[in-house]
Amino acid sequence: MHGQLVVWGIARPLLPPARVRPQGGGVANIDDEAVFAAIIYVLVSGCAWRALPPCFGASKSTVHRRFLIWSRAGVRGRLHQKVLELLDGQNLVDLSRAVLGSAHVRALADLAHAGWQPSDWARIMRQRRRKTVVACDVCHDRIHSEQPARSLTP
Repeated sequence: MHGQLVVWGIARPLLPPARVRPQGGGVANIDDEAVFAAIIYVLVSGCAWRALPPCFGASKSTVHRRFLIWSRAGVRGRLHQKVLELLDGQNLVDLSRAVLGSAHVRALADLAHAGWQPSDWARIMRQRRRKTVVACDVCHDRIHSEQPARSLTP
């Protein structure tokens, strides 16, 4: 439980502010900490969103919606960076091993949405006629938020 409190303390300032309805009213937001705990539960346990236990006090649709909002806001990447900095400050990071993820697109045309300017990685993928990219978690998040990834060699 102590570790979860530490992670929540790091994550809380990274969360975007709750959206306020200009006309007022509506249902009060579920506590961010409860939603965060539910998201961590799903990610760590591998449980499907629809199988989320009710003990978190938030519906599966609320938890999933908040996960999407926070993901699009870049919370996961920033949280990952902060935790790495915290661990590195205590000499607990060993970069002799690293985990990479990969992504595969159905068609190279999928890399160019209407009105979207291709980033470096998309342009290079099309030039090389590749459909698979391998990236670290931080670069993966940056790619999905349409921010430039770290340097790419053409």
